[in-house]
Amino acid sequence: MVEKVNGTTWRQRLDQRQEEYLTQLSELVAIPSVSALPERRADVASAAEWVAARLRQAGVEHVGVHQLGVDSSAVYGDWLHAAGAPTVVVYGHYDVQPAQEEDGWSSPPFTPRVADNRLYGRGASDDKGNMLAPILATEAILATEGTLPINVKFFFEGQEEVGSPDLAAFVAAHQEMLAADFVLAADGSQWSETEPELTLSFRGLCALELTLQGPENDLHSGIYGGTVQNPIHALCSLVASLHDADGRVAVDGFYDDVVEPTPDQRQQFARVPFDEAGHLAATATLALFGEKGWTTHERTWIRPTLEVNGIWGGFQGDGTKTVLPATAHAKITCRLVADQRPAEVVKHIEAHIHKHADPAVTVSIQAEEAAGAPYSVPATHPGIQAAAAVLADSYGRDPYQVGSGGTLPLCGIFLEHLGIYTVPFSFGLDDEGAHGPDEFFRLDNFRRAQLAYGDVLYAIAS
Repeated sequence: MVEKVNGTTWRQRLDQRQEEYLTQLSELVAIPSVSALPERRADVASAAEWVAARLRQAGVEHVGVHQLGVDSSAVYGDWLHAAGAPTVVVYGHYDVQPAQEEDGWSSPPFTPRVADNRLYGRGASDDKGNMLAPILATEAILATEGTLPINVKFFFEGQEEVGSPDLAAFVAAHQEMLAADFVLAADGSQWSETEPELTLSFRGLCALELTLQGPENDLHSGIYGGTVQNPIHALCSLVASLHDADGRVAVDGFYDDVVEPTPDQRQQFARVPFDEAGHLAATATLALFGEKGWTTHERTWIRPTLEVNGIWGGFQGDGTKTVLPATAHAKITCRLVADQRPAEVVKHIEAHIHKHADPAVTVSIQAEEAAGAPYSVPATHPGIQAAAAVLADSYGRDPYQVGSGGTLPLCGIFLEHLGIYTVPFSFGLDDEGAHGPDEFFRLDNFRRAQLAYGDVLYAIAS
């Protein structure tokens, strides 16, 4: 690593400016960039302009705010002067979840405050603190070294908290602009304050709504009960048919494309600590449940699920109303793993429902728009190897290799349209209240993220 003649390194520059950076992060957090609320669109646009200005200040070139769909934006900038070196896209998002003080906040959510070496405010951890860190690291290296070790493209969006509905179309239309060797995602978490993690997979998602129609209208249960099929009864039977007694999905073809984990992958998962008592306490449940033959981590990270999210029909008011209901409904979602495809899984479920439905009711199925492909990156990927080395150095121990039970659509989008993998590289923690009241970001991890991003650029170069 080259150092300036005056002896000031990029790491020293970062250390010297932490108070300044805290002020800047507070400015960004104070912008109520809530993408879910139409009345906050101007604030999301203001956050985009703030990020663009900060990129320019850092020495990033070709910075611009781009239209992302009809009502949102994305910020792009690059530095591409490292001839022959790799190119990475640094991804993050500046939009946030809704928040208001009456939700249980100890102070106004968009009035940042510092307490106990933490910055409190909506978006401090998810994702403004994490996405600001690589900008600061880039600025520090350019200011002290005059050059970056690799080529970097920055891409920050303002739609992540509403599912990035226009991201796929934007990436497909800007393939040349975003072309790179892989993506570093400044959105995610570490295992704990002392234990790092690398997330190698995210589950996908598909959804559908089921309606069973019996009689044309609600009927008198005294006159017609026992002579006409009750749609709620038929729906309960149908829902029960979706799983066997061991918790395995009983839909033909559901598991056809599931990639089985390797022994090494299962061994890596076994290294990750699991607190059963804490898990039960956190979920307020009495016992673990799931597909037999798999650990809780494996069930969450690498096994697909089918969940009934809601079921309703008939009279639901106070007291008694003796009706035989006309309709019954259920909402179903599936979390998918490699190499399941959402559309194919929906077809298998539709076939199962039509096969097992009572012929006395009419069945209609509506596939929902919510969908996302599952994603996994090989542990041998150069980006994963570089990130693992930096995390090991930062924390003094090797990172856990984990999966995520949730869905991160951007990973599948970049892989499908650009043919590149995404490496999560972020420093929030699960206890920091993302999406909830009193969200915060640890200032020690804000600093750690800056240093780690500088280190990972050099690690990628080597």
